[in-house]
Amino acid sequence: FATAAQATVVKMPLTKRDLTYEQTVAAIHQGAERWEARLDGGKDDPIVIDDYQNAQYYGEISVGTPGQKEMVIFDTGSANLWVPNTKPFLSQKNIYDHSKSSTYKKNGTTFAIQYGSGPVSGVFSADSVTIGDLKLQDYTFAEVDKTSGLGLGYRLGKFDGILGLGWDSISVGHVPTPMNALVQSGQLPEPVFAFYLGNKQPGELVFGGVDPKHYTGSFSFVPLSSESYWEINLDGVKLGSDSVSSTKSAIVDSGTSLLAGPKSEISKIATKLGAKSVLGREYVVDCSAKLPDLTFTLGGKDYTLKQADLILQASGSQCILGLTGLDVPPPRGPLWILGDVFMRKYYVQFDWGKKRLGFATAAQAQESSVVVI
Repeated sequence: FATAAQATVVKMPLTKRDLTYEQTVAAIHQGAERWEARLDGGKDDPIVIDDYQNAQYYGEISVGTPGQKEMVIFDTGSANLWVPNTKPFLSQKNIYDHSKSSTYKKNGTTFAIQYGSGPVSGVFSADSVTIGDLKLQDYTFAEVDKTSGLGLGYRLGKFDGILGLGWDSISVGHVPTPMNALVQSGQLPEPVFAFYLGNKQPGELVFGGVDPKHYTGSFSFVPLSSESYWEINLDGVKLGSDSVSSTKSAIVDSGTSLLAGPKSEISKIATKLGAKSVLGREYVVDCSAKLPDLTFTLGGKDYTLKQADLILQASGSQCILGLTGLDVPPPRGPLWILGDVFMRKYYVQFDWGKKRLGFATAAQAQESSVVVI
């Protein structure tokens, strides 16, 4: 392996899937349900597999020798790598066939999670995994053969598997997480990764550092409050100049497309915005309305989202807000989820080594615009 001194930053292009108005509405429902399932009642084993049919950002890795291509969602809200070894009916998935890999090693331990409509299961195996120019030898991941719990959306989706970037405490089977393995391999100049989620352009995930062309100014850092999800203390939430939250915790999550907060707080914000709930989860507002800024205070610093940042899509005169209600019971909750709506405006550095999150204004963040369907 390379030493950290020899190592270079690795940049992974992320493809953004454009959603229709209907898919955006569906994504709001699924994103909230996913976190409620994960965190319900503070269970010890969080659910980390879910219906990602409307996930928007994914990239390419390879597994085995020679490498077998897999398109994965890089998800900071889970901590395992899994890829399919069976092609679901009428799907176009890239599957992993261990019989074609000279570096495959059998493990055989069952990997199983219950989600939504059914199970997701398979077995753990070990093989070479290549992420950009980074190579993990003999890495333990799951090859999945039953995906019914992911529903029809998985069969139709553009991704094959999930690469989790969360902490070891939420790893199913307690196997080393991808990021843990990358850090231990000595291939990263720094034990960090960073997401750029471009507006109207491809995103980028960087391992081993940050990409200066994707942010302006400097980073402000906030220490983690928990080594499970990427969770930090939330100092406050304001709509205009009014405080609208008493919640003290937030999770930054690349696998969630929007902002989620306690239902009572989201309802209060929606009322102030003149927004209407359509099916109980998503909120729409008249596109001609002038909306006040929504500001999150993290580590004593304000991070402001303007009207263009908050609107996901328009259909006629109705605009969908990137907000949804999510009630997580104690001890894990209540909390806010800061998903892609936040991460498009702010370039986020996930600092594994110093156990902190860094935020800087994303380059071109001011170019937010509404997609009219």
